[in-house]
Amino acid sequence: MPTIEPPPSRWSFPDPAVAGEGDVVGVGGDLEPGTILAAYRQGIFPMPLEGALAWWSPALRGILPLDGLRVSRSLRRSLGRFEVRVDTAFAEVIAACADRRRRGGWISKPIRHAYVGLHDLGWAHSVEAWATDDGQLAGGLYGLAIGGFFAGESMFYRRTDASKVALVHLVGLLRDAGATLLDVQWVTPHLASLGAREVERDRYLQLLAEAVTLPLPGPFERAAVGWRR
Repeated sequence: MPTIEPPPSRWSFPDPAVAGEGDVVGVGGDLEPGTILAAYRQGIFPMPLEGALAWWSPALRGILPLDGLRVSRSLRRSLGRFEVRVDTAFAEVIAACADRRRRGGWISKPIRHAYVGLHDLGWAHSVEAWATDDGQLAGGLYGLAIGGFFAGESMFYRRTDASKVALVHLVGLLRDAGATLLDVQWVTPHLASLGAREVERDRYLQLLAEAVTLPLPGPFERAAVGWRR
């Protein structure tokens, strides 16, 4: 899927390198594609905060090293229970991630609309795990890719290990394409068990600057419907 560069944002962001110890670096602005892409390229991402649109750059950023994914025996056995596809059900994946019945749900309607728009422009992507026994969407994840950088936004599952299987395939896809940075925002116990770790903001910004400028066509441009590793 080729990417289409949107018009530039009319907003500017503070430099996260001098943002201090807090995770929020700005409030307000808009969710236009150009604004969101400009934010990610600077190490910032949008997430609502108490009803307002906030822009975050965590002082301790979660990343998942592409050579550090931990795949347990049980997860390895689960890999055969799902067919993995890329970008065949983006709207359904983000809707499942945004389900308000989920604990800690933060994805608002404006966020959903914005990322569907980024998907239409070729920047946002879904990795989906479909059950092999009945063909139903069992889990998945979505995020945003720029060059050798992927920002994982959210995951969901309806069957055990389905979201983890999608993550395993995402890591393989990124690694095969020569990507260098998988951002997971914050490290939760769940992500830590899979190999995620924290880096200080300054180090993250260095890794990001290298990743977004890689001369790659984008790891998802070769991802076909029904792709399976």
